[in-house]
Amino acid sequence: MHAIRLHSFGPAENLRYESVPDPSPGPGEVRIAAHAIGVHFIETLFRRGIPIGPHPVPDLPTTFGHEVAGVVESVGDGVDPGLVGSRVVTADVTSGGYASLAVAPAAGVVVLPDQVEYGAAVAMHTTGATTLGVLEVAPVTASDVVLVMAAAGGIGTLLVQHARRVGATVVGAAGGPAKAARVRSLGADLAVDYDSPGWTDVVRESVGDVTIVFDGVGGKLGRAAFELLGEGGRQVVFGQASGEWFHPEEAELKARGVTSYNAIGHLLDREGGVTDLRGRALEAVANGELTPAVQSFPLAEAAAAHAALESRNTMGKVILIP
Repeated sequence: MHAIRLHSFGPAENLRYESVPDPSPGPGEVRIAAHAIGVHFIETLFRRGIPIGPHPVPDLPTTFGHEVAGVVESVGDGVDPGLVGSRVVTADVTSGGYASLAVAPAAGVVVLPDQVEYGAAVAMHTTGATTLGVLEVAPVTASDVVLVMAAAGGIGTLLVQHARRVGATVVGAAGGPAKAARVRSLGADLAVDYDSPGWTDVVRESVGDVTIVFDGVGGKLGRAAFELLGEGGRQVVFGQASGEWFHPEEAELKARGVTSYNAIGHLLDREGGVTDLRGRALEAVANGELTPAVQSFPLAEAAAAHAALESRNTMGKVILIP
């Protein structure tokens, strides 16, 4: 089979498309012929040799990736052979997901509804589940004025759709005119380019105080978004696309009457984990409630996918296609 291998930490070009032996499923495992493979921003940091929180850098050589959707090709001992031929998705790949074949525990495999295609399945299984977890922290109602940062990204796209569906006033902020146009096409009441000076003035003049900020950017942009919250507002932090988190000090929150939530902490501490969120996310696609944005690259061009993520030149969930 073919896989993407990293032999030394460094730039995206260090990711190599190589021929490697096929993995074999062990007891309790399945082997999946991959049709769509998820790529995460955190993997671009690991590629550079940067540890993130409790996650150390991998031993080299390595193959990144843990999200795969495809068809079960074979099963190991103790697994129902009836799974062979099933369309599935998993986020538990153990053999390295950036590959044409992937091995994963059968217990973590979810059979896909017929109407859910592979790219959407990968996008929703983790990104969609994360979105639903973020929304648990700060449920949106029709009376809310919502500001979604990184609104052209995988989570941001889904947050805009959900907020529109419940009747909220939605402001989507993204970097660059093309991304702002994408956010506008999702139905946002206002789409702004946060790379443009004065974008916060446009938001304030158009909608007044914001009641919820969903911040997946952090840094100075996260601070600017936070400043748009009115008294009683809620800030929900779920990412740091800028490279740094923005968490306001407790004294400032108290003085302004604003509440801040760490959505990632909620997901990590959530009773029962995220299994039910993954199921609900796939159902939301099957029912037409949410449609994930997907940007695909050939598996052989994984380096280009990483480079696009690092330059913030992507819209939606990035996937690789073998």
